[in-house]
Amino acid sequence: MMERIKRWRWALILGGLLVAGLAFAFWPQATPVDEAEVTRGAMRVGITDDGVTRVLDLYTVSAPVTGYVTRIELDPGDEVVANQTVIARMAGVPSTPLDVRSRTDVRDALVAARSAERGIAASLDLARSDLERARKLAERGFFPKAQLEAAGTLVLTREADLRRAQAEIRRLAGYLDEPAASGLPDAGPVTVRSPESGVVLRRLAESEGVIAMGSPLVEIGDPRRIEVVIDLLSREAARVRPGAPVEITRWGGSDPLRGKVRRVEPFGRLKVSALGIEEQRVNVIVDFAPEAAAAISALGHGYQVDGTIILWSEPDVLRVPVGALFRGKNGGWRVFVDEGGRAREREVKVGHLNERHGEVLGGLAEGDAVVLNPGNMVEDGIRLRRR
Repeated sequence: MMERIKRWRWALILGGLLVAGLAFAFWPQATPVDEAEVTRGAMRVGITDDGVTRVLDLYTVSAPVTGYVTRIELDPGDEVVANQTVIARMAGVPSTPLDVRSRTDVRDALVAARSAERGIAASLDLARSDLERARKLAERGFFPKAQLEAAGTLVLTREADLRRAQAEIRRLAGYLDEPAASGLPDAGPVTVRSPESGVVLRRLAESEGVIAMGSPLVEIGDPRRIEVVIDLLSREAARVRPGAPVEITRWGGSDPLRGKVRRVEPFGRLKVSALGIEEQRVNVIVDFAPEAAAAISALGHGYQVDGTIILWSEPDVLRVPVGALFRGKNGGWRVFVDEGGRAREREVKVGHLNERHGEVLGGLAEGDAVVLNPGNMVEDGIRLRRR
């Protein structure tokens, strides 16, 4: 027996090595995965979107009359004092000189108007004479009262016609005289002053010239009193309530600024996104916190920022990385837990979710190692190797 073993010992050794090699080659290898731990800590849920700053009380100074405005010397950033700083001065609109043909037409119309005035004046004299005779006859009882009243009315009508004719003569004569200004004939120059203290934000008109009543000249406001308008989708704005805390980021500083929702505007407006998608957008108005007063001095009207409205927050919750969560066949949340080097699929109850964590309400404990972003290679029971 020993002789046979000695004779075949090399064959047995080679066969054992071959079997061991085949077993090692086909033995299931551990799947390399990324893992993270279930931890406790602060968690919050918010909505982040673009925002823009704007002055709390914005005043647009407009031209009070139609006239000739002087050049506006104020530049954006210049300080103004309420009812003292002069924005601009306005005068009447200069008349346009008449050409030869227009002057001839006006002169002919003036001749006709004066001729009509003489005819009306003659009719008025006749009407007054008739009224005087009617009064004398009426006193003696030989003239009806109704005809007397008609004669008096005729005199009043002729007097009104005469006044209109005289006004037309003055108007036509004014064209020929070419007065220096006709826009403000009685009031004289008008001084436009600042209605509020602050700074000039925008100069909407600069050069002198004729402008119409109501034309904007400058915009005035106090940049120390600004708010933020965050543009939200209507379905997101419906979740926001006044008083919700807000973090203002990407405003130019390293630390976020604190704020609070003051109002959610009660109407939405249609806006087309950069991808051509029609969206209903709602403005959410945010006030800065008092401690942000020093920082917002660097901001102005119309500056772009990012705003995160905090809908929910807790200082200490059990949380799992959101990358470890996936939906099971029944639609519930599930994770793969590393138990002794093997993957174990486990159902987990999740509360709030944000871009980083999910709130664990059941199914996991603090310190559990979970597989991040499990792919098709990860199944229940397979061996795992942490990268």
